[in-house]
Amino acid sequence: MPAGLAPALADCWTEVSDAGGAAGFPFPPVDPAEVAAAVDRIVTGLDPASSRLVVATVDSALAGWLCLRRDLFRLVAHWGTLHHVQTRLAVRGRGIGAGLVRHARTIARDEMGLEQLRLAARGGIGLEDFYGRLGWREIGRWPAALRLAADDDRDEILMVLTPL
Repeated sequence: MPAGLAPALADCWTEVSDAGGAAGFPFPPVDPAEVAAAVDRIVTGLDPASSRLVVATVDSALAGWLCLRRDLFRLVAHWGTLHHVQTRLAVRGRGIGAGLVRHARTIARDEMGLEQLRLAARGGIGLEDFYGRLGWREIGRWPAALRLAADDDRDEILMVLTPL
């Protein structure tokens, strides 16, 4: 892990979450210490067989990242999941998020030997359209699974990418 990457990941996650992004901390403003602890758990859990951190940079600065994970239990070891897909606000609209997801697909297939990827996305913000343009398809929803406020329930959208 390059020096300075963990704090950059936490800064990105804090920025995205505080802007209302659907990357794991749904109630802005977030506590930077809580975000840093979550990044630490991700980083310490990295293992080439079961998880990868995929990062994008622009001019040597972190522009976005995601986590790719799989369970090694033989019954489900053929598929993985994407988590925490996010890009810094200043670089949005440049294809960095799409590039991260495409690169994760390549890693999943070529390096991890996976056959499919899954993810769960927050409804109501167009994420299913973003992933749909990248070949993902919606396979179901958990209606009103996410309560962002007393009057704001959102579906959790279940998506799959197969074949890789």
